Amino acid sequence: MEPTSHELGRVANFQRRQLSEDVATYVRELIISGKVPPGEFLRTEPIAEAVGVSNTPVREGLLLLRGEGLVVLVPRRGFMVASITRQDVRDLFWAQAALAGELAYRVAREISAEQLKHLSDVVEQHHQAVDAGDKEKVIALGHEFHRTINLASDSRRLATLLGSIVQQLPNRFYNSIEGRVDCVLHDHPAILEALKKRRVKIASSLMREHILRGADRFIASLESQGMWAAEEEEVSTA
Repeated sequence: MEPTSHELGRVANFQRRQLSEDVATYVRELIISGKVPPGEFLRTEPIAEAVGVSNTPVREGLLLLRGEGLVVLVPRRGFMVASITRQDVRDLFWAQAALAGELAYRVAREISAEQLKHLSDVVEQHHQAVDAGDKEKVIALGHEFHRTINLASDSRRLATLLGSIVQQLPNRFYNSIEGRVDCVLHDHPAILEALKKRRVKIASSLMREHILRGADRFIASLESQGMWAAEEEEVSTA
């Protein structure tokens, strides 16, 4: 059966949305990593070339970033990188920790034996991957641990909202967090134990602390890249 025009339109819209999200991901990484400093205008042509798209998805992607507060649209000049403060970073982690903590709370009340078994297997495989030095598997299993908890919460809208916050930070940062040994050997096993015992408040608290610790690490990483060096130099010489 031939697809209808309506179905073809939906596919086209999905593909275009995916392209704009690819652009947003690429530019977000440039901004958060400090490669493009605040106050700099973003030219669409280099972005389009780097991502392999036309100018239309670039503009749509930049509009997505405007919604996140990472860029501002200056009339007749284009999109300019907005300033990012340490508090902005902490706020992102606070929001993420609050939502993830609530999801963990809900999961601790209702998680099934099958889901607990899967989480236990993930934690065990996580340990094995660390021992084997398999970095890619360590990262993948770290993500699978959080994904399983989010799905087990049966709170689709809350999990979606959490995902919209998570995507505002570079994937490579989350990869570095999930690849940390202390995360594998302490944080995830402790959260799992709280879930097994149905200790809802402890599960929630452990999840929040696990995520909030990432804020200091990420800020330190940005500082090492000179994220706020120029701004602080201006203040010191004023």
